[in-house]
Amino acid sequence: MDWTHYRFHSRWHLPAAPAVVYRALEQVEEYPHWWRQVREVSRTDGTTAVVRIRSLLPYGLTFTAREVRRDPGAGVLEIAVSGDIDGWARWTITADGTGSLARYEQEVHVNKPLLRRLAVPGRPVFRANHRLMMRAGRRGLAGHLEAV
Repeated sequence: MDWTHYRFHSRWHLPAAPAVVYRALEQVEEYPHWWRQVREVSRTDGTTAVVRIRSLLPYGLTFTAREVRRDPGAGVLEIAVSGDIDGWARWTITADGTGSLARYEQEVHVNKPLLRRLAVPGRPVFRANHRLMMRAGRRGLAGHLEAV
């Protein structure tokens, strides 16, 4: 097993139409306003941004996010990531009753030296840290959508 390889899946049930959720999620430069663990997003061009995140643990990650798929009709936003982590992440937004379901998938390898050194003993803690970050993101986006 490659202890520096991670697959994450999250499901966010949100009280807004899929098109509204999609528009919020495609505006990555706005994430720091509603997702406190996303500390900074700096656009480098129309399809690329440098993102800095930090959750509960005392380390941050910085990576470049490059858009590889933007398909509003299918409700899909996908990026390639490189830097402290390499891989990809994808949002898929679908109707769910009167609201939406935003499915998040991510597959990455960790490059940050500290996290590589702590890969085996830290893995359960790193996964829990990610779950906390995603839970906070869902709450933040739900609040943001209510305010819109």
